[in-house]
Amino acid sequence: MNLFDETCFECSKLITTKYSTSFSTGIKAFDKRFRYPVYAIYGFVRYADEIVDTFYDHDQRQLIDDFKEETFKAIDRGISTNPVLQSFQQVVNKYNIEKDLIEAFLTSMKMDLDKTAYDDDGYKTYIYGSAEVVGLMCLRIFCENDAPLYDKLVPKARSLGSAFQKINFLRDIKSDYEDRGRTYFPEVDFTNFTEADKQLIETDIKKDFDDALEGIKQLPAGSRLGVYVAYVYYLQLFKKIKATTALTIMQKRIRVSDTQKLSLYFKARLHQKLNII
Repeated sequence: MNLFDETCFECSKLITTKYSTSFSTGIKAFDKRFRYPVYAIYGFVRYADEIVDTFYDHDQRQLIDDFKEETFKAIDRGISTNPVLQSFQQVVNKYNIEKDLIEAFLTSMKMDLDKTAYDDDGYKTYIYGSAEVVGLMCLRIFCENDAPLYDKLVPKARSLGSAFQKINFLRDIKSDYEDRGRTYFPEVDFTNFTEADKQLIETDIKKDFDDALEGIKQLPAGSRLGVYVAYVYYLQLFKKIKATTALTIMQKRIRVSDTQKLSLYFKARLHQKLNII
Protein backbone atom coordinates (compact mmCIF):
# COMPACT_ATOMS: atom_id res chain seq x y z
CA MET A 1 0.00 0.00 0.00
CA ASN A 2 1.45 3.35 -1.01
CA LEU A 3 1.58 6.38 1.26
CA PHE A 4 -1.40 8.12 -0.35
CA ASP A 5 -3.69 5.10 0.00
CA GLU A 6 -2.59 4.44 3.57
CA THR A 7 -3.24 8.08 4.48
CA CYS A 8 -6.73 7.88 2.97
CA PHE A 9 -7.59 4.75 4.94
CA GLU A 10 -6.22 6.38 8.08
CA CYS A 11 -8.60 9.31 7.46
CA SER A 12 -11.54 6.89 7.35
CA LYS A 13 -10.26 5.25 10.51
CA LEU A 14 -10.08 8.63 12.26
CA ILE A 15 -13.66 9.42 11.24
CA THR A 16 -14.85 6.11 12.67
CA THR A 17 -12.99 6.63 15.93
CA LYS A 18 -14.27 10.18 16.37
CA TYR A 19 -17.90 9.39 15.58
CA SER A 20 -18.43 5.95 17.11
CA THR A 21 -16.61 4.33 19.99
CA SER A 22 -18.83 1.25 19.64
CA PHE A 23 -17.97 0.53 16.01
CA SER A 24 -14.32 1.51 16.32
CA THR A 25 -13.90 -0.94 19.21
CA GLY A 26 -15.76 -3.65 17.32
CA ILE A 27 -13.56 -3.17 14.25
CA LYS A 28 -10.50 -3.96 16.35
CA ALA A 29 -11.94 -7.44 16.82
CA PHE A 30 -11.78 -8.11 13.07
CA ASP A 31 -8.86 -9.84 11.45
CA LYS A 32 -6.40 -7.13 10.43
CA ARG A 33 -7.11 -7.53 6.70
CA PHE A 34 -10.74 -6.45 7.26
CA ARG A 35 -10.14 -3.34 9.36
CA TYR A 36 -9.20 -0.75 6.75
CA PRO A 37 -12.01 -1.84 4.40
CA VAL A 38 -14.64 -1.54 7.16
CA TYR A 39 -13.25 1.84 8.22
CA ALA A 40 -13.65 2.92 4.58
CA ILE A 41 -17.31 1.90 4.54
CA TYR A 42 -18.02 3.64 7.82
CA GLY A 43 -16.20 6.83 6.82
CA PHE A 44 -18.23 7.03 3.63
CA VAL A 45 -21.65 6.49 5.22
CA ARG A 46 -20.83 8.76 8.15
CA TYR A 47 -19.98 11.72 5.95
CA ALA A 48 -23.10 11.28 3.81
CA ASP A 49 -25.21 11.15 6.97
CA GLU A 50 -23.46 14.26 8.26
CA ILE A 51 -24.52 16.22 5.18
CA VAL A 52 -28.22 15.62 5.78
CA ASP A 53 -28.16 15.80 9.57
CA THR A 54 -26.01 18.83 10.39
CA PHE A 55 -25.26 21.12 7.43
CA TYR A 56 -28.45 23.15 7.86
CA ASP A 57 -26.88 26.48 6.92
CA HIS A 58 -25.89 25.16 3.49
CA ASP A 59 -27.66 23.78 0.43
CA GLN A 60 -27.85 20.20 1.67
CA ARG A 61 -29.58 18.92 -1.45
CA GLN A 62 -26.78 20.23 -3.67
CA LEU A 63 -24.15 18.89 -1.28
CA ILE A 64 -25.59 15.36 -1.26
CA ASP A 65 -26.03 15.45 -5.06
CA ASP A 66 -22.39 16.53 -5.44
CA PHE A 67 -21.27 13.84 -3.00
CA LYS A 68 -23.15 11.21 -5.00
CA GLU A 69 -21.65 12.38 -8.29
CA GLU A 70 -18.15 12.42 -6.84
CA THR A 71 -18.66 8.95 -5.36
CA PHE A 72 -19.53 7.30 -8.66
CA LYS A 73 -16.82 9.19 -10.50
CA ALA A 74 -14.29 7.88 -7.98
CA ILE A 75 -15.53 4.31 -8.42
CA ASP A 76 -15.48 4.50 -12.22
CA ARG A 77 -12.07 6.19 -12.40
CA GLY A 78 -10.51 4.11 -9.65
CA ILE A 79 -9.13 7.20 -7.92
CA SER A 80 -10.18 10.32 -6.01
CA THR A 81 -8.38 13.20 -4.36
CA ASN A 82 -11.02 13.07 -1.62
CA PRO A 83 -9.48 10.70 0.96
CA VAL A 84 -12.84 9.29 2.09
CA LEU A 85 -13.88 8.51 -1.46
CA GLN A 86 -10.43 7.19 -2.37
CA SER A 87 -10.51 4.57 0.37
CA PHE A 88 -14.18 3.79 -0.35
CA GLN A 89 -13.74 3.31 -4.10
CA GLN A 90 -10.84 0.93 -3.52
CA VAL A 91 -13.01 -1.25 -1.31
CA VAL A 92 -15.97 -1.10 -3.71
CA ASN A 93 -13.81 -2.15 -6.65
CA LYS A 94 -11.80 -4.80 -4.80
CA TYR A 95 -14.80 -6.58 -3.27
CA ASN A 96 -17.25 -6.03 -6.15
CA ILE A 97 -19.76 -4.07 -4.07
CA GLU A 98 -22.78 -3.40 -6.23
CA LYS A 99 -23.55 0.17 -7.22
CA ASP A 100 -27.21 -0.57 -6.48
CA LEU A 101 -26.34 -0.80 -2.78
CA ILE A 102 -24.60 2.57 -2.85
CA GLU A 103 -27.47 4.10 -4.82
CA ALA A 104 -29.99 2.80 -2.27
CA PHE A 105 -27.96 4.21 0.60
CA LEU A 106 -27.67 7.68 -0.92
CA THR A 107 -31.38 7.64 -1.79
CA SER A 108 -32.24 7.04 1.88
CA MET A 109 -29.94 9.85 2.92
CA LYS A 110 -31.74 12.17 0.53
CA MET A 111 -35.09 11.06 1.94
CA ASP A 112 -34.09 12.75 5.20
CA LEU A 113 -34.18 16.08 3.37
CA ASP A 114 -37.77 15.59 2.19
CA LYS A 115 -39.72 13.30 4.47
CA THR A 116 -40.69 13.84 8.08
CA ALA A 117 -43.07 10.88 8.42
CA TYR A 118 -43.22 7.43 6.80
CA ASP A 119 -45.85 4.92 5.80
CA ASP A 120 -44.99 1.23 5.98
CA ASP A 121 -43.48 1.07 2.48
CA GLY A 122 -41.41 4.23 3.02
CA TYR A 123 -40.23 2.92 6.40
CA LYS A 124 -39.01 -0.34 4.85
CA THR A 125 -37.37 1.49 1.95
CA TYR A 126 -35.57 3.86 4.31
CA ILE A 127 -34.30 1.08 6.58
CA TYR A 128 -33.07 -0.95 3.62
CA GLY A 129 -31.13 1.98 2.17
CA SER A 130 -29.85 3.53 5.38
CA ALA A 131 -28.83 0.38 7.25
CA GLU A 132 -29.36 -2.97 5.55
CA VAL A 133 -27.24 -2.13 2.51
CA VAL A 134 -24.39 -1.01 4.78
CA GLY A 135 -24.44 -4.49 6.29
CA LEU A 136 -24.40 -5.95 2.80
CA MET A 137 -21.39 -3.84 1.82
CA CYS A 138 -19.56 -5.19 4.85
CA LEU A 139 -20.73 -8.72 4.07
CA ARG A 140 -19.12 -8.41 0.63
CA ILE A 141 -15.84 -7.68 2.42
CA PHE A 142 -16.17 -10.55 4.88
CA CYS A 143 -17.05 -13.09 2.18
CA GLU A 144 -14.03 -12.03 0.09
CA ASN A 145 -15.78 -12.65 -3.24
CA ASP A 146 -17.23 -16.01 -2.14
CA ALA A 147 -20.54 -15.48 -3.98
CA PRO A 148 -22.44 -18.55 -2.63
CA LEU A 149 -21.62 -17.62 0.97
CA TYR A 150 -22.63 -14.02 0.36
CA ASP A 151 -25.97 -15.03 -1.17
CA LYS A 152 -26.65 -17.39 1.75
CA LEU A 153 -26.04 -14.70 4.38
CA VAL A 154 -27.78 -11.75 2.69
CA PRO A 155 -31.10 -12.15 4.60
CA LYS A 156 -29.28 -12.43 7.95
CA ALA A 157 -27.13 -9.37 7.26
CA ARG A 158 -30.24 -7.41 6.35
CA SER A 159 -31.89 -8.46 9.61
CA LEU A 160 -28.91 -7.26 11.63
CA GLY A 161 -28.83 -3.89 9.87
CA SER A 162 -32.57 -3.55 10.34
CA ALA A 163 -32.34 -4.30 14.08
CA PHE A 164 -29.54 -1.77 14.56
CA GLN A 165 -31.44 0.96 12.73
CA LYS A 166 -34.72 0.39 14.58
CA ILE A 167 -32.86 0.58 17.89
CA ASN A 168 -31.25 3.82 16.72
CA PHE A 169 -34.73 5.16 15.96
CA LEU A 170 -35.94 4.28 19.46
CA ARG A 171 -32.81 5.68 21.10
CA ASP A 172 -32.99 8.93 19.13
CA ILE A 173 -36.75 9.56 19.24
CA LYS A 174 -36.34 12.77 21.22
CA SER A 175 -33.77 14.42 18.93
CA ASP A 176 -35.36 13.13 15.71
CA TYR A 177 -38.82 14.34 16.70
CA GLU A 178 -38.00 17.57 18.51
CA ASP A 179 -34.91 18.77 16.62
CA ARG A 180 -35.48 17.42 13.11
CA GLY A 181 -39.23 16.89 12.99
CA ARG A 182 -38.79 13.27 11.88
CA THR A 183 -40.93 10.28 12.84
CA TYR A 184 -39.73 7.05 11.28
CA PHE A 185 -42.10 4.48 12.78
CA PRO A 186 -45.30 4.32 10.71
CA GLU A 187 -48.69 4.87 12.34
CA VAL A 188 -47.18 5.94 15.67
CA ASP A 189 -48.37 9.20 17.26
CA PHE A 190 -45.37 10.64 19.08
CA THR A 191 -47.55 13.18 20.84
CA ASN A 192 -48.95 10.10 22.61
CA PHE A 193 -46.28 7.39 22.43
CA THR A 194 -47.70 4.48 24.42
CA GLU A 195 -46.26 1.36 26.03
CA ALA A 196 -48.24 -0.68 23.50
CA ASP A 197 -46.57 1.22 20.61
CA LYS A 198 -43.16 0.61 22.14
CA GLN A 199 -43.80 -3.11 22.71
CA LEU A 200 -44.88 -3.67 19.10
CA ILE A 201 -41.64 -2.09 17.89
CA GLU A 202 -39.60 -4.17 20.35
CA THR A 203 -41.24 -7.41 19.19
CA ASP A 204 -40.22 -6.57 15.63
CA ILE A 205 -36.64 -5.83 16.71
CA LYS A 206 -36.42 -9.08 18.70
CA LYS A 207 -37.32 -11.05 15.57
CA ASP A 208 -34.57 -9.27 13.60
CA PHE A 209 -32.02 -9.94 16.35
CA ASP A 210 -32.82 -13.66 16.54
CA ASP A 211 -32.52 -14.03 12.77
CA ALA A 212 -29.27 -12.04 12.66
CA LEU A 213 -27.54 -14.15 15.32
CA GLU A 214 -27.89 -17.25 13.18
CA GLY A 215 -26.09 -15.41 10.39
CA ILE A 216 -23.30 -14.16 12.65
CA LYS A 217 -22.50 -17.75 13.62
CA GLN A 218 -21.97 -18.57 9.93
CA LEU A 219 -19.59 -15.70 9.15
CA PRO A 220 -15.93 -16.45 8.31
CA ALA A 221 -13.75 -16.64 11.42
CA GLY A 222 -11.88 -13.40 10.70
CA SER A 223 -15.04 -11.32 10.80
CA ARG A 224 -17.32 -13.19 13.20
CA LEU A 225 -16.08 -11.70 16.48
CA GLY A 226 -16.16 -8.11 15.25
CA VAL A 227 -19.77 -8.39 14.10
CA TYR A 228 -20.68 -10.21 17.32
CA VAL A 229 -19.19 -7.37 19.39
CA ALA A 230 -21.46 -4.88 17.60
CA TYR A 231 -24.37 -7.28 18.13
CA VAL A 232 -23.85 -7.55 21.90
CA TYR A 233 -23.45 -3.76 22.23
CA TYR A 234 -26.76 -3.18 20.51
CA LEU A 235 -28.41 -6.05 22.37
CA GLN A 236 -27.45 -4.41 25.66
CA LEU A 237 -28.81 -1.08 24.43
CA PHE A 238 -32.00 -2.86 23.41
CA LYS A 239 -32.34 -4.39 26.89
CA LYS A 240 -31.97 -0.94 28.47
CA ILE A 241 -34.57 0.51 26.14
CA LYS A 242 -36.98 -2.33 26.93
CA ALA A 243 -36.54 -1.62 30.64
CA THR A 244 -37.30 2.09 30.11
CA THR A 245 -40.80 3.53 29.90
CA ALA A 246 -42.16 5.01 26.69
CA LEU A 247 -42.45 8.39 28.41
CA THR A 248 -38.79 8.36 29.48
CA ILE A 249 -37.62 7.44 25.99
CA MET A 250 -39.42 10.53 24.70
CA GLN A 251 -37.51 12.64 27.23
CA LYS A 252 -33.91 11.40 27.09
CA ARG A 253 -31.45 9.39 25.01
CA ILE A 254 -30.65 5.93 26.36
CA ARG A 255 -27.04 4.82 26.06
CA VAL A 256 -24.59 2.13 27.11
CA SER A 257 -21.68 3.47 29.16
CA ASP A 258 -18.07 3.06 28.06
CA THR A 259 -17.48 0.83 31.10
CA GLN A 260 -20.32 -1.44 30.03
CA LYS A 261 -19.01 -1.53 26.47
CA LEU A 262 -15.59 -2.65 27.68
CA SER A 263 -17.19 -5.38 29.77
CA LEU A 264 -19.29 -6.52 26.82
CA TYR A 265 -16.20 -6.59 24.59
CA PHE A 266 -14.40 -9.00 26.90
CA LYS A 267 -17.56 -11.05 27.33
CA ALA A 268 -17.78 -11.41 23.55
CA ARG A 269 -14.16 -12.57 23.39
CA LEU A 270 -14.92 -15.15 26.08
CA HIS A 271 -17.88 -16.40 24.06
CA GLN A 272 -15.53 -16.82 21.12
CA LYS A 273 -13.06 -18.87 23.17
CA LEU A 274 -15.92 -21.04 24.47
CA ASN A 275 -17.19 -21.52 20.91
CA ILE A 276 -20.55 -19.96 21.78
CA ILE A 277 -20.32 -18.02 18.52
